[in-house]
Amino acid sequence: MHPARIWKWILGVEDTVIETLHPEGDRLIVRVRPMARARRRCGRCGRRCSAYDRGDGRRRWRGLDLGTVRVYLEAESPRVRCVEHGVVVAAVPWARHGAGFTRAFDDMTAWLAKECAKTAIQALMRISWPTVGRIISRVMADAGPPSDRLKNLRRIGIDEVSYRKGQRYLTVVVDHDTGKLVWAAPGADKATLNKFFDLLGHDGCQTIELVSADAASWIREVVTDRCINAEMCMDAFHVVQWATQALDEVRRQYWRKARTWGQHWKAHDLRGARWALLKNPEDLTDRQRIVLAELQETNKDLFRAYLLKEQLRAVFQAPSDGATRLLDSWLVWARRCRLEPFVKVASTITQLRDQVVSALQHRLSNARVEATNTGIRLITRRAYGFHSPQALIALAMLRFGGLCPDLPGRA
Repeated sequence: MHPARIWKWILGVEDTVIETLHPEGDRLIVRVRPMARARRRCGRCGRRCSAYDRGDGRRRWRGLDLGTVRVYLEAESPRVRCVEHGVVVAAVPWARHGAGFTRAFDDMTAWLAKECAKTAIQALMRISWPTVGRIISRVMADAGPPSDRLKNLRRIGIDEVSYRKGQRYLTVVVDHDTGKLVWAAPGADKATLNKFFDLLGHDGCQTIELVSADAASWIREVVTDRCINAEMCMDAFHVVQWATQALDEVRRQYWRKARTWGQHWKAHDLRGARWALLKNPEDLTDRQRIVLAELQETNKDLFRAYLLKEQLRAVFQAPSDGATRLLDSWLVWARRCRLEPFVKVASTITQLRDQVVSALQHRLSNARVEATNTGIRLITRRAYGFHSPQALIALAMLRFGGLCPDLPGRA
């Protein structure tokens, strides 16, 4: 095999002619040029163009290290005149437009950012963390316009996730059919969500059939206005969470009464019963089962609150054909239970009954979205040092949107 072909294989470049190689201190400088078919192309659209000038002369692109040696590709950087984009730097086959690194270097860094900690990436690739953020954004942009990821959406989940102190949120949209994150943007309000539907377009909005979300009014109002064919599905986790919070409020009420009346032993028992009341029955320890049995005898109201919580949880585990009847029975019981926190929960669920019923019928929840949010919270720590949420969004899209390229040399 010709040595030039071997070097092209080692460097991971295509449509490239290797001219010379020479060491320069602790670096290896590889002089290259594009093959004839790859020359005089617009750096932004790839269209063949007429030459404009020689640009700023020769420039260098950082490549993947060879062992302990840094590698740089050096070539001319002429400019061309594109009919669409005007005068731009000509494209090169070994790097993305505007990058100071080869395509293989970008892809390796993006993959590591998805999998590794910040310090490991900096040490291995020998670059700064802000540079990693720029590479991630560049790789995500190269994956195609956002509109390509929004085609054929039918069932989506919408939620917000905090990414920084001071009420800083991202709005995220997940495709239930693929499980992938398809869109994210800073903000958690109507204006932010409308940007997603503007990008989706009128026809795309018409194809949306089901939307899962929590009880946030800004989500419900925008979806109702923009997606006339969509049904809203209330997330089961949030509904059960309301009952769990109501149960804990009933427990605290009796705890406060016991302290007020000087029954400190009773207050102590109620405080220790918290986890026995909140845990699922199948997860209870023997000691917690005993605590529940004692409450059944000593505090009928609190035990009734516990049964209300468990019955509502059973609604979302019941078969679809009987779940709606079970929900209506629970609402009747909760309205008459004379426990104010549960009366409020019943009133809230009554207002959102259509959304809860849709979730029961279609078996759709925000579980996928919540799992994505948990992952975003984990990678938020890696994103510290980025100066804008865009780098975090790009990292999330690489990790959860299926946009991360393969490692160089791997199919």
